[in-house]
Amino acid sequence: MIFLRSGGTGSGRTLHRDLGFWATAALSIGGMAPTLAMSVTGVQVVRLLGRAAPLAYLLAGGAMLLIGYGFVRLSAAFSHAGSVYAFVGKTLGPGAGFLATWMLLGTYIVFPPVSVLGMAAFTQAFLRHTGIAASADWLPLALISWLLVWLLVARGIRLTARSVIAVEAVSLLLITALIVVIYVRLGTGHAPGRQTLTADVLRLPPGTGAATVGLACTFGILAFGGFESSISAGEEARRPTQAIPRSVIAAVLFGAVFYAFCVSGQVLGFGTSHAGTAAFAHSTAPLGDLALVYVGPAMAVLLDAAAVLSALGAALVGVAVASRTLYALARDRILWTSLAAVSPRTGTPGGAVAASMTLTLTLLLAFGLAGTAALDAFFYLATIGALCLLVVYVLVSVSALRLLARDRRPLRGVIKPSVIKPSVIKPRVTVPSAILPIGGAAAALYVLYRNLIPAPAFPYDLFPYLVAGWLVLGLTVAAAVPQLRKRVSEGLALR
Repeated sequence: MIFLRSGGTGSGRTLHRDLGFWATAALSIGGMAPTLAMSVTGVQVVRLLGRAAPLAYLLAGGAMLLIGYGFVRLSAAFSHAGSVYAFVGKTLGPGAGFLATWMLLGTYIVFPPVSVLGMAAFTQAFLRHTGIAASADWLPLALISWLLVWLLVARGIRLTARSVIAVEAVSLLLITALIVVIYVRLGTGHAPGRQTLTADVLRLPPGTGAATVGLACTFGILAFGGFESSISAGEEARRPTQAIPRSVIAAVLFGAVFYAFCVSGQVLGFGTSHAGTAAFAHSTAPLGDLALVYVGPAMAVLLDAAAVLSALGAALVGVAVASRTLYALARDRILWTSLAAVSPRTGTPGGAVAASMTLTLTLLLAFGLAGTAALDAFFYLATIGALCLLVVYVLVSVSALRLLARDRRPLRGVIKPSVIKPSVIKPRVTVPSAILPIGGAAAALYVLYRNLIPAPAFPYDLFPYLVAGWLVLGLTVAAAVPQLRKRVSEGLALR
């Protein structure tokens, strides 16, 4: 049993507080991996909505603004390496805090291998487009990528943030350049086929129901997954209650604009006809395919490299935030206390990083040895992670509502009145302020519902039940370990 290990309280195991706003913003934007998201998620959305794929991202952006409010409100009140562990634990109680962290761990177990799979898949495309190798096996590429991620993330979160800034800046410039070229060629009548600029990208094909739109929004929300990554830097940001809320807002707003712009460009680039959307839906590298047609082979190769870099940035962020969550749990003696060991030189929780990388390796080997295609494994794990995140989003939205309504009295002894800033608890909840967290919870619950009813195609119909099983297991652990709530409460009260 890994829970409630005896040992010290983790005193002296301190993270280094040296991140500014741009570093925390890089964690949130890099966690979303916008270039990687635009390289792969559009295919699944087009299969569901056809030409109207941009609508899924616009709706997802609206939902994420509502959901993001909860993270903004809570991160302005609390700064903690455990992120939702503290946010939910200090507002809804220690049991809810543990459950929120349990579901977040469900995401953090799968998101790093998702990013490594993305690195492998687009390295395959790079090798294919350059003529180096027509059919390279993805598993060796993934293992090399996995080792690179570990080497970089072990050197500290400051290097991680700088690396993410660099790789995403290059990647975003390349993809933006391609989409601008597509718009210009369409607008001037120099498209390679019969494609034209049209508003059809905002009109649903006849017969498209709400269930299909809701399922498509899951993949839209998946593209935003990771926007909350900066909240795990609550003990490493220099001014966390200012920098982190701003980072969350910046990531969501950037994603909403960038995704709508890019997906619209891709749909228009392939064409809004049935043949065009079919070509998009069956593309394994849509940006590379568009680059070949609209610019040339060199651009396709550059975009493959950009997608690899974006996936690398996402993997670095994924492991960094996963390890901080494990570190926070270990420090409070919920997990092995060895996971709370911090390198005095880099400020990295080395044991927690090793645990995250070991889980990543296990999943990579499982899919690789089973013969699963890299992109199929990517979407399987990404969907599971997104569903776990939706549960977390519900809990965070409810926590934000509770924070708005709470008065100065301590919550069940978990925190002291002095922990909550007066500016946070005044005024009490009002109808306009309550709409945002309620809307966030409703949006997340609706997407969860639409992943159940009607059931999506196999194997995606199994994933909601897998996530439900993980949720039940977390509830069982909380009920079966009597001292868990006490240790969560004690740990949060100390910090």
